[in-house]
Amino acid sequence: MTTDSVAGDAAPPACVHSHFNTHRAAPSEQLPAWRDRLGHFLDVPISRWQRADGFSGTIDSYKAADLTFMDCRTDPVSQARSVARISTDSVRQFVFHVAVEGSIETETGLYPKRKALQTRPGILALDMNQPMQMVRSACRVQAFFLPRALVESVLPEAESIHGSAIEYDSPLARMIPGHLADLSQNLHKMNGQEAYRAMRTCALLIAAAFGKEARLTGNARAAARTAMFATARRYIEANLGQADLTPESVLAASQLSRPTLYRLFEPEGGLVAYIRNRRLREAADELHRYPGKAIVEIAYGVGFNSASDFNRAFRRAYEMSPSDFRAMTR
Repeated sequence: MTTDSVAGDAAPPACVHSHFNTHRAAPSEQLPAWRDRLGHFLDVPISRWQRADGFSGTIDSYKAADLTFMDCRTDPVSQARSVARISTDSVRQFVFHVAVEGSIETETGLYPKRKALQTRPGILALDMNQPMQMVRSACRVQAFFLPRALVESVLPEAESIHGSAIEYDSPLARMIPGHLADLSQNLHKMNGQEAYRAMRTCALLIAAAFGKEARLTGNARAAARTAMFATARRYIEANLGQADLTPESVLAASQLSRPTLYRLFEPEGGLVAYIRNRRLREAADELHRYPGKAIVEIAYGVGFNSASDFNRAFRRAYEMSPSDFRAMTR
C-alpha cells in the first residue's frame, strides 16, 4: 500500500482479496494481532483491560494495481499516525475513511489541532504525510488508500483537506453511498479490470466531493485561489530557516491583500500557526535524520530565535521534548 504511481490504461492482472480476523488468536493476543496487521503505518496502543477482554476485528482488503479498498469491523480501538512514524516510513498516500456504523473522533494537525467527530455516515480525508489520532467506538468503517498523484489530479492542494469530513448532503456526495454499496457487495466477484474501474470511479467521486466542499476546483476563482496558496507555500518552504520569515514577509512576497492571504491559511489554523508547524515538522525530520546534530543547532536552523522557544513549541505540538522524540525515533 505504499506505491504512489497512477496506473496506466492497461488492465491490472487481478483484484487481490485478503481476509484478516483476530478470532484466530487467543483472546490476550487479539489486539496485538490487530496492531501487527496495521503496524507498518499506524500505532495502536494497548491497555491492560483490552488485552484481558480480547478484541474482535476483521478486515477484508481488495487491492487492484495502486488502489486498495478495505472493509473493517472492530471493537473500540485507538489508532494514531505520529510524526515519529512519518519520519521513519515511506507511506505517503491519502486515505478516505468512510464511517458506516459507530462513532469516530479524529484529531489532526499540530497546534492548534483540528477535531472531526463522525457520528453519522460520512467520509474523513486523511493525508498519511501528516499526523493524526483516532478513537473509535465499536464500528464498521471502509477505507480507500489512494496514491497522492491520483488525489492531486483532482485536488491540486490536496494536503489542505487532511482532517476534513463530509456527510452525504450535497448532490455530488449523495451519489457516493450507492457506489460504496456496489463495491461492498460485488468486489469479490469482479475481475481485475472491473474492480480497478469501480474502485477508481468511487475514489474520484469522493475526491471531487471534497473538492466541491472546499471550493478547490470547478471554476476560475477556485483555480486562482489554488495558485495563490501554492505561491505563498513555496515562499514559506524556501525560507523556513530564515528568522525573518514572518506573516509580513509572506505578505510582501505574495503581493496579496492581508485579508486574502489570511483567508487562504484559515484551514491550517492561520498563517502564523502554519509557519510554526512547518518549522516544527522540519525540525522533527532533522532530529531523526541527524542523530549527532545538536538540538540547539536544529532549532536555529529551522528559524527559531531561541532554544527555549523551540523546546516550548515542540512540547506543545508533540507532547514530548526534542530529545525524547529523537530517542523514540531511534
